[in-house]
Amino acid sequence: MKSIGGIAALLLALAAPVGAQEVKIALDSPPDAVRSGSYVFAKALGDHLKATGFAVKELPVNAIGGESERLDQTTQGLLEVNLADLARAAQLNKLTFGFSLPYLFDSLSHLDKADAAGGLLAKVNEGVTPKGARVVALIAVGGGTGIFNTKREINKPEDMADLRIRALDENQMKLFKAWGTNGVVITMPEVANALQTGIASGYINPPFVPFLFGHASILKFYTAANVIQPLRVAMVSEDWYKKLTPERKAAFDAGVAKGVAANREWVKSSDQQALEQLSKAGIKITQLTPGNRKVFQERSHESWGAILSAPDVKLFVDASAKAR
Repeated sequence: MKSIGGIAALLLALAAPVGAQEVKIALDSPPDAVRSGSYVFAKALGDHLKATGFAVKELPVNAIGGESERLDQTTQGLLEVNLADLARAAQLNKLTFGFSLPYLFDSLSHLDKADAAGGLLAKVNEGVTPKGARVVALIAVGGGTGIFNTKREINKPEDMADLRIRALDENQMKLFKAWGTNGVVITMPEVANALQTGIASGYINPPFVPFLFGHASILKFYTAANVIQPLRVAMVSEDWYKKLTPERKAAFDAGVAKGVAANREWVKSSDQQALEQLSKAGIKITQLTPGNRKVFQERSHESWGAILSAPDVKLFVDASAKAR
């Protein structure tokens, strides 16, 4: 873990030229515009900002610390743009987890429509902005997530009973419990070793992830389960954002819109390309039957109440229904 002093020194070293409006973008993945949806967003945002007079610096993933350190820097006003996992925003407002309720949204388009219909992101920010940050975009990192594992083909929850699935956070642990399987929270840098040593048997992720993080030679099976629409978030320092001039704020907001548009366009082709790569890599792809998908859905809904309160779940369920 980097010290606050060391992080501050790095940020100062990366400062923009005198007179330019500085924007540092902390990346959360390798700068791969083919496989990384979050980088597609970051590049489109950065290109627009440069074209409108901002000085942009991309900070490589973990250059100034992990997820927690980057969140601290954002809320303290030392980092302008932070690409982060959904749980970082949920640290500031738990309502954020509504976007990841399993089997609530049919597709990314459905999620976007529900957000617009229910003003969901605005409600999230009501609890985020007082704590020094603002979520400016939901970044898709693929289509619906599927189930990867090293052991066997998975057609129904019972096939996972003796597996141990890597969990991103405690919410995924609750989901795996509802499915009747075991979970273990592991950070992404440790996943490859966990899969190789048997500490974990697999994970749920979009189909491109094994190639982005080097797991394609380890994993053997993939079930296209469409569990959630995988999202990360773009957060900004609220103090920095509020101090932008109206012209600069408008330019920044336009850059965010361009980033989201580029990200959504990327999603349209990314999953199909990734599925083709999975086949070439020798990973067996399984499609769920309607009956088995319904079993996953019904068990997954049992985890909703363990993730959010009943009124918060209703907020997202109502928005989802309105968007259908």
